[in-house]
Amino acid sequence: MEIGVKELCRCTNSFSQLFALERKQIAIMADEKSPVRISHRLFATSRSEMRISMKKINVAIDGPAGAGKSTIAKLAAAKKHFIYVDTGAMYRAMALACIRENILADDEAGVVRVCENCDVKIEYENGEQKVLLNGENVNAFIRTEEVSQMTSAVSAYSQVRAKLLELQRNIAKTENVIMDGRDIGSNVLPDANVKIYLTASVHTRAKRRFIEQKEKGYTGTIEEIETEIEKRDYRDSHRKCAPLTVAEGAVIIDSSDMTINEVVDKIIEYIDEAM
Repeated sequence: MEIGVKELCRCTNSFSQLFALERKQIAIMADEKSPVRISHRLFATSRSEMRISMKKINVAIDGPAGAGKSTIAKLAAAKKHFIYVDTGAMYRAMALACIRENILADDEAGVVRVCENCDVKIEYENGEQKVLLNGENVNAFIRTEEVSQMTSAVSAYSQVRAKLLELQRNIAKTENVIMDGRDIGSNVLPDANVKIYLTASVHTRAKRRFIEQKEKGYTGTIEEIETEIEKRDYRDSHRKCAPLTVAEGAVIIDSSDMTINEVVDKIIEYIDEAM
């Protein structure tokens, strides 16, 4: 049976961890006289070492509006039994809060004030992410075109991004996650095990968004959505704080001529290589 370099490294690391743990356990038994205290310290040490040695896999998926990041990330997370973190939904919740307070997109002071006074959290129920705004589940209210446009403005403000950054990183520290957004690989999780930049042509993205919005009663045209996407692409890539960019080490996937399953399978290949 042949063993590859990666597998050999894994085995070597595992043996090293076991030997290190054994040395600590021997030291504890030599130091303690009480069998009960020995048992307690051995258990605590083993549990601590297990937490340290368990490798958390973080997957960052970035890309422009309408590239299918959320759909792809959610399906890949389900297949790998990872936690899916839709960071865009958090910013959408902030945008919704501003809209409800009649704050204009260019009113930075007003946006910051509203965001500082609102509480955004995410919870998981049956594997589904729920976005809570001041305790209210707002999943049903954050996917409108109005919220989309407000989100682009709100997410450009550094104080808003700073508020959500810590929450996003804390989730990634304790879970295997697939996180999507605009600056995940470049800013939120710069050390992610897998970095993907998912994109598609403007026309393809507009067509996808048109079909999605039409089901919700949208009466505009594909051309109008194309124009809005082009405007958002420009804003997202030119903002001063954490602009949309291809992160260092990221794999670029153009999904214009790919099916959803093809994109998901390709990303899972990269995840499996990193595990």
